[in-house]
Amino acid sequence: MNLYGGIEAGGTKFVCAAGSRPDDILALERFPTVTPAETLKQVTRFFSNLPVPVQAIGIGSFGPVDPNPDSPTYGQITTTPKPGWAHFDLLGAVQSSLGVPVVFDTDVNAAALGEHRWGAAQGLETFVYLTVGTGIGGGAILEGHLLHGLLHPEMGHIRLPHDWERDPFRGTCPFHGDCLEGLASGPAIEARWGQRAEALPPGHPAWELEAHYLAMGLVNLITTLSPQRIIMGGGVMDAPGLFPLIRTEVQTLLNSYIQAAEILEHIETYIVPPKLGPRAGVLGAIALAEQGT
Repeated sequence: MNLYGGIEAGGTKFVCAAGSRPDDILALERFPTVTPAETLKQVTRFFSNLPVPVQAIGIGSFGPVDPNPDSPTYGQITTTPKPGWAHFDLLGAVQSSLGVPVVFDTDVNAAALGEHRWGAAQGLETFVYLTVGTGIGGGAILEGHLLHGLLHPEMGHIRLPHDWERDPFRGTCPFHGDCLEGLASGPAIEARWGQRAEALPPGHPAWELEAHYLAMGLVNLITTLSPQRIIMGGGVMDAPGLFPLIRTEVQTLLNSYIQAAEILEHIETYIVPPKLGPRAGVLGAIALAEQGT
């Protein structure tokens, strides 16, 4: 059986794995995202020390990135505010270090592919994967194909109605202030309430507001893309009771306009966590490598 490598390149941590499917992972390692040179040294060490070489490597990267294979900057991280990483050729660096074919996409598209192959989106043709953590990002498969378009989706930067009386917080996004990411990401929660999301107890007013913003974002995605399911991952989504609040708010905001039993009657199976859990991204990167060879 062929062995494939996966790299989930996150703004906070990298996850590297080698395997062929979720129950056949030969090795997996996590390490902090520091400078490009030091991080790539860790990546090279991981894959060079495997007892069997990988056939190809898939990278799902934080962004913005250039995922277009026909572009001269394919595989680069572009306008990220993360120090040292803007316009870094991640694909080229991995390929030259390890000498194997490398396939590249966004971290959320990779997670979507993983869930489509082995997780909560098996058998679906159109769905959205949204991650809510250090940032907010979305990937999608539409009619069986990963969505790219002009560049790639930036679902975390959609603009929302902002009730300044209810929430005078200006937002944390360095580009847009109070976009979805600026209002509902993990750093936004901490900046608004003075505590990290995991420290806020159930019943805290933060969660009702968080559910409201996330539900508004989901309603925009539902009415635009008509997904058959929405999968929500990331550290913020681990908060107890957040999923039910979001589901109820989505139904309230849609106001029965979308006449689909999945939303009206079975929303608990329509807005769901990733079946692959925190491994969705790196397993999706492995699927990306396999698909691209």
